[in-house]
Amino acid sequence: MSSRWIRFGCWGLVAAVFGLDLATPQLFVVAILLNAPIALSNLAFDRRFTQVLIVGALLANAVAGYANGASDRHWDAIAIGDRLIAALSFLLVGLLSIATQRSAQRAGVLAARAAREARQRRLRGAIDAIRASSNAELIARAIVREAPTAMGADAAWLFLTDPGLASFVTYALRGAGEDVTASNKRPEGAIVSLLERVVRDRRSLLVSGADPVGRLFLDRFKAERAIATAIEDRSTFYGILVLVRARGEFDQPLDEELRSFVQQSAIALAQAALFGMLAERNDQLAAANVALVERGDVIRDIVYALSHDLRTPLSAASMTMRQAIDGAYGPLPEPYLEIVRRTLAANDELQRLAETLLLVSRYESGDRSRHRERVSLARLATEVIEELAPLWKGKGLYVTTQERTAHLEVEADSSELRRAVVNLIANAVAFTPPGGSIEVATEARGELAEVVVSDSGHGVPATERERLFARVRTGAARPGAGSGLGLYLVRRVAENHAGTVAYEPRAGGGSVFRLQLPRALRGVT
Repeated sequence: MSSRWIRFGCWGLVAAVFGLDLATPQLFVVAILLNAPIALSNLAFDRRFTQVLIVGALLANAVAGYANGASDRHWDAIAIGDRLIAALSFLLVGLLSIATQRSAQRAGVLAARAAREARQRRLRGAIDAIRASSNAELIARAIVREAPTAMGADAAWLFLTDPGLASFVTYALRGAGEDVTASNKRPEGAIVSLLERVVRDRRSLLVSGADPVGRLFLDRFKAERAIATAIEDRSTFYGILVLVRARGEFDQPLDEELRSFVQQSAIALAQAALFGMLAERNDQLAAANVALVERGDVIRDIVYALSHDLRTPLSAASMTMRQAIDGAYGPLPEPYLEIVRRTLAANDELQRLAETLLLVSRYESGDRSRHRERVSLARLATEVIEELAPLWKGKGLYVTTQERTAHLEVEADSSELRRAVVNLIANAVAFTPPGGSIEVATEARGELAEVVVSDSGHGVPATERERLFARVRTGAARPGAGSGLGLYLVRRVAENHAGTVAYEPRAGGGSVFRLQLPRALRGVT
């Protein structure tokens, strides 16, 4: 029964008892029955409503008592005493009802918190199981095996495929107690149609029988509900995870937990792909030269330490801190929230450093990306500024953007170019004192496209400018100085895209960095 109908029922009972009370003799106090709607108000779980109902019962008792006495032309002392006792009972029953509601609400909050913590424990256990291996086959089986337990599903399917759905490797867990199976067979048409929708929208899709495709999909899996979501790490697409419920709805809330599970699954698959690539390259180096093998071993160890021992735990830590800020573990005082926010910003900076070192290691191993796609420089600069907002807002910097040339595009690996722009802007944030300003502009210079990052920071001494973009720099320490690999990586990315990066002092103090790449001609693909 809904709260609305409970309210109507309570007031209906008050009205009925009040009418009956008016129609009965003075000594026959029917008002005691007004305790029934007061007790019934417990079901509405609204203390204010119960309080209003108590006041209404007291008024009804008083009015009926006065009306009965007036009709008898005198007021009987026993009747008056009964009225007072009835009023006292209203107050006692009302106070007990309010106390019961408070206890029920407190118990509900505790039960919800316990359920949330249990879900979080299951999610952490599932993520740990997925991260336990660096083998793509074992990771895929772990994803399918752990997903139903972590997400409250009855079965799971993992379709490893490309965005074009040209080929499939399907892993399935059809029920509790069964083994994970694998198949290279192309799924049925209804399944492929729904997977195409997920690939197009790149978001979680809750499947119900409301549309024909969803009905066919659910009939194929013998389920009432299903959730399909893409597994991807930045710009790399790995496949689609499908969770089904044979009966009933999925537990709520599920979005954040599913997003965390899918993100960690994508990271694990990315690690496996990276390890596979490194293993293949190391085999080639071993056949060519023993010295190159040793160098490859060093690179492999560095990448392993970063991707396995830094990247994944940092992502998990970010997830936990974001949940704490959102109140997943209960309300936190504002001073603690500020500490968590600062820790989260520092954690994000460590993640960016790990990504930089990871990409540097790839370049040092000779692995250069040949992937190219059209990238809008203005859109990319805006996205990076939003991504780094916690850093520059935390320092009180004033950051602006200018699109001096409209529709300016380049042919580039979007992931690598993003990392280069991130490093340039992060470098400007690091070397600009609190209260300073940074300007990021995009413009065309003939056949070149340019990203210009200007800041009002400390600038670069003349003695350091010659080796500013070198892998290892020596010289006097400057405020905010870091590892020095950020600008080195910007140079490597620029060179890999037939471009350049340059520095010049800014008039009035500060620095200007120019990243130039060949401009993509409009209308030419």
